[in-house]
Amino acid sequence: MGLYFKCSIRKNPDTSRYDGYYRLVESYRNLEGRVCHRTLLNVGFLSDYSPEQLNKVQSCLNDRYENQQRLFPENDVFVKRLAEELWDRLLAAKRIDVKKAQQMINADTMRHENVREIGAEWMSYNIWNQLELTRFLQSKGWEEEEIQLAATQIISRAVYPASELKTSLWIKENSAVCELTGYNPYSITKDKLYASALKLYSIKDQLEQHLSARTNELFELEDKIILYDLTNTYFEGRKLNSKLAKHGRSKEKRKDAKLVVLAMVVNVEGFIKYTAMYEGNIADCATLESMIEKLATHTCSHKPIIVLDAGIATEDNLILIKAKGYHYVCVSRTKIKDYTSVAGKGKVLLQTKNKQEIQLKAVATEKHTDYFLEVTSAAKAKKEEGMKHSFEQRIEEELQKVSNAIQRKGGIKTTEKVYERIGRIKEKYPSIHSQYIIETRINKETNQVIELKWSKDESKEATKQESLGIYFLRTDLEIKDEAVTWNIYNTIREIESSFRCLKTDLDLRPVYHQNDDSTMAHLHLGILAYWLVNTMRHQLKASGINHSWSEIVRIGNTQKVVTTTGTNTFDKVIIVRKCSEPAHKLTVLLGILKIKHQPFTKRKSVVHKSELKKNESAISGVLGPP
Repeated sequence: MGLYFKCSIRKNPDTSRYDGYYRLVESYRNLEGRVCHRTLLNVGFLSDYSPEQLNKVQSCLNDRYENQQRLFPENDVFVKRLAEELWDRLLAAKRIDVKKAQQMINADTMRHENVREIGAEWMSYNIWNQLELTRFLQSKGWEEEEIQLAATQIISRAVYPASELKTSLWIKENSAVCELTGYNPYSITKDKLYASALKLYSIKDQLEQHLSARTNELFELEDKIILYDLTNTYFEGRKLNSKLAKHGRSKEKRKDAKLVVLAMVVNVEGFIKYTAMYEGNIADCATLESMIEKLATHTCSHKPIIVLDAGIATEDNLILIKAKGYHYVCVSRTKIKDYTSVAGKGKVLLQTKNKQEIQLKAVATEKHTDYFLEVTSAAKAKKEEGMKHSFEQRIEEELQKVSNAIQRKGGIKTTEKVYERIGRIKEKYPSIHSQYIIETRINKETNQVIELKWSKDESKEATKQESLGIYFLRTDLEIKDEAVTWNIYNTIREIESSFRCLKTDLDLRPVYHQNDDSTMAHLHLGILAYWLVNTMRHQLKASGINHSWSEIVRIGNTQKVVTTTGTNTFDKVIIVRKCSEPAHKLTVLLGILKIKHQPFTKRKSVVHKSELKKNESAISGVLGPP
């Protein structure tokens, strides 16, 4: 930037001669890097001044504008007088900002540092406030610093799910979350995070009741339908002294690892009503009774419909649900054989959300008084056909190995051993072995099998083929519309989505903790983070934004906060902490959530250079709560 004279030839009305007419012009570089000019003053005709004097005048003006001390003072009285006159005119016309000029920073001294992510943290912090978690923890007697640490930890768990050690490093080096919560990032340790998680777990039931009531109030939810299901996650490590970690049926196919079971009750919007942790070897159907007891304290006064998966829907559990005054919709644990179509009811065709066609038919059976709905899905039939073919191929390969051993010298031929191998094969493929007729030819003198043959039972094969893609929904509700029953049951997809988000986006698996209390606190922390996630996603879905949580975090991470330092003409260091402007995608999300585009616009401080050298930590003074 610079001030200079620009001359054009005009007719001087005083002398009636053509002479040089001067304007005082400023040059500057715009945001696109292009050099531009603007006129500050129309000075007039300066025929009494030589070009050398005018050069000295513009030099004086530039020095004064930039607060630079001249090594040799100007001795020309005419130059000094014109420079003073023009300076006063510039001030009177408010063509320059003296304060701004005094704060001008030398571009060569500018540094950008302490760059942190803030976008996803800012959205999560606003959701924390929406859920009124600060007020709730205050009501429980928590100190301000404890609340700030809890907010920091839960937001961090949502945005960057990791171990306590990695989380503490991320907070200190990558994130601006503490600038939102007000907690001192440099006092965070993994031990403090462990302690905070345990304290949060100690009020688990009260937290869940508060969050359940708060989200119902925020979004006017009535919880007419609730979903119950279980999942499990596995441990890394031997967990020798754990009462919680047990070997069981792993949904991740980790037969080598011990498990813990997580049970959840959620509503159709994906908001959690109640959670519980169980031993890894507990049967799905054995958890329902304790859930029913807790349900009344976590839902509205009315009795909601409970939607169950087949693993929980035993006859005893269905009787229990009815005894407690609830209704249920579930998948029948077994395929009904002796049934007839309900009189006056035909087949109903329905298209699912993923554009697959299903066929619904109301049926009745003499063994039950419940309403049953036969569901036929071509897509499910195709999937089961592929699985059936795969299992048939595997079982025949296993039987062929047994047959080869019988024919091979030194192979296993003893009748007991061969039958034992056949039994293990049947146990391995329970859904398919009944379709095979397996025959053995035995040498009674040596008690050895000399031949093994197998073939498919055509009648059972045909029955199996006909049943592919068919399953039955069951309910004690008096529903006349088949589509209504299907739609009620189909809400169970929401709990599957919740488990998927917890395990994948919030990294709930595997568990590395060796202590049972720490394990439960770890799982509970992930569930609290899920509350932030689902509250945000629920609002975005209402506006047609169906992004996964990982995609929302990626978009949020495009907004940063940065500290810029530079030295001005008074040898002072100007320190500015400022948030970047949100990108278009983030602006859309913030608009839907009704959140300010920036947590703060600018934080500024001025430090004398000599003071800064004595204490380099002065820059950290810009950090703190907004």
